[in-house]
Amino acid sequence: MDNKEIDYKRAAEQLRNGEPLFGKDGALAPMLERILNAALEGEMDAHLTSEERSQGNRRNGKMPKQVQTCYGAVIVETPRDRDGSFEPQTVKKCETILAEGMADQIINMYAFGTSTRDISKCFEREFGTRLSAETISSITDRVLPEIKAWRSRMLDPVYAICWLDTIHYKVRDETGRAVSRAIYNVLGINKEGHKELLGMYISKSEGANFWLEVLSDLQNKGVRDILICCVDGLKGFPDIIQSVFPNTSVQLCIVHQIRSSIKHRWQ
Repeated sequence: MDNKEIDYKRAAEQLRNGEPLFGKDGALAPMLERILNAALEGEMDAHLTSEERSQGNRRNGKMPKQVQTCYGAVIVETPRDRDGSFEPQTVKKCETILAEGMADQIINMYAFGTSTRDISKCFEREFGTRLSAETISSITDRVLPEIKAWRSRMLDPVYAICWLDTIHYKVRDETGRAVSRAIYNVLGINKEGHKELLGMYISKSEGANFWLEVLSDLQNKGVRDILICCVDGLKGFPDIIQSVFPNTSVQLCIVHQIRSSIKHRWQ
């Protein structure tokens, strides 16, 4: 994902304020365009079965159009087939406005690995569209490589400042129960002065030990030094940071400094 696709300044503000990065006006909303196009490609893969191909049906280019979502306008490229039998469900042929909340469903389902059965039920309940398990699996196969490529990319060796924070979400586990999950976010400023989301990591809860795994992963991706880390007041956090990056200065974020100061009465 290119830096120009994400407003990192807004991402930093949302991280500090505890706002969701994927919600309305979220800084990571531009990911939606990639996901929608990958989903359409997956639907076409599912449509062009062996039987379809044996009858001579093939891909026949793409048709771009602008679609309005609750996150703003995105450009989708709908695949076409030779005999015109392809009827996409993610973004229908004449559809220019996605149903409110559909973007949330797509991002959440793919990000958190919801089962194909639950995805199908969700689409039918929310949007009146029932997707087959084969179509959903084909969509997933298209989307996951985009996410994996972003998560495994190499990083710069040095960052001036990194903000390390955790956001808590409610998701459904393998049994269908609603459970809380912690998403560990690392936002950095590189040597050119640009903000860059270094990574997002999912765990069952927030703890210093998991932050050790996060920082070690950054190191494995090429990060050699961070000048300043801005963190919350999690116990043991500074020691964890300096065990991986011993020369890093650790600073408590302004919000937590204020909260800490108002706990005590001033005479």
